[in-house]
Amino acid sequence: MVTGPVQQSSVVARPFAGPPHPASLPDERQCAAPPGDPHPAGLAGDLHALARAVAAAPTEARWRERVLLRLRPVGQSFTEHVQVTEGPAGLYRELLTHAPRLYHGVRLLTREHTAIGGALLAVQRVAEQSEASPDELRHRAAYLLRTLARHRRRGADLLWQAYQMDLGGET
Repeated sequence: MVTGPVQQSSVVARPFAGPPHPASLPDERQCAAPPGDPHPAGLAGDLHALARAVAAAPTEARWRERVLLRLRPVGQSFTEHVQVTEGPAGLYRELLTHAPRLYHGVRLLTREHTAIGGALLAVQRVAEQSEASPDELRHRAAYLLRTLARHRRRGADLLWQAYQMDLGGET
């Protein structure tokens, strides 16, 4: 129970001026976490940066290169995610030890890893082809981002199912 005033951060309301112009966005070096930073942006930050790069005007100089630059950390974070979850002492093994009933959910997430790896590769290949249309690249990147968002939700739901506590009290 909270006793006393609760402080909340103040929010200043500003009228929406539309998305920022790509030239006003920070450059790649400014977005990277400094070396040794204990709180790097992580996968969520990498996904946001990729979405912003894809959403920029394809007529911009080096648009494809920026998409590729933003795709690399997503691929690295995803590779780490697979190692942490599927490894010998991984999260999925722990989940199944704690809650064997979640076997099918774990199997689904593991299969999604293969599909997401293929989607990452497809975005990279299209981005590397200068003759490929920007629409094709955007389509593939949007599919990747949606698939990763769905995978993250399913993973969070699975964790919740594994560790929820039945406190009773239902009538």
